[in-house]
Amino acid sequence: MAAEQAADSAAVRDSPLARPDRITLSGVTAIGHHGVFEREKSDGQPFIVDAVLFTDVRPASANDELDQTANYAEVAEAIKAMITGEPFDLIETLAERTAQKLLAGFPVAAVEITVHKPKAPIQVPFGDVSVTVYREQG
Repeated sequence: MAAEQAADSAAVRDSPLARPDRITLSGVTAIGHHGVFEREKSDGQPFIVDAVLFTDVRPASANDELDQTANYAEVAEAIKAMITGEPFDLIETLAERTAQKLLAGFPVAAVEITVHKPKAPIQVPFGDVSVTVYREQG
């Protein structure tokens, strides 16, 4: 009986998580030059990115080792570099490229990226405009 319970515990421990752990960064903000209008590219405006990293934090927490997880300080720097880097016409492109960069550069199974453009050139009152993408490894 004890051997069966130990085997069951090991199987659960070693199986992929049914619901993965998440590391969330909210509100990474920088000035970017994204937009379809020339003044957006020349003047710039704030962009805000929220990132959810889907990963298994058990290896890092077992040893209390930063190098066993996605370092969120480095993730924040990577996001800032995307916002301030190459200008895109669409925030959809910024979201997609940011997702690709994080998937390639960090030990994560999937990411969810939301790009907010709170000062978008919209002629009616609005609170925010955003695009969210979810991308997995592979």
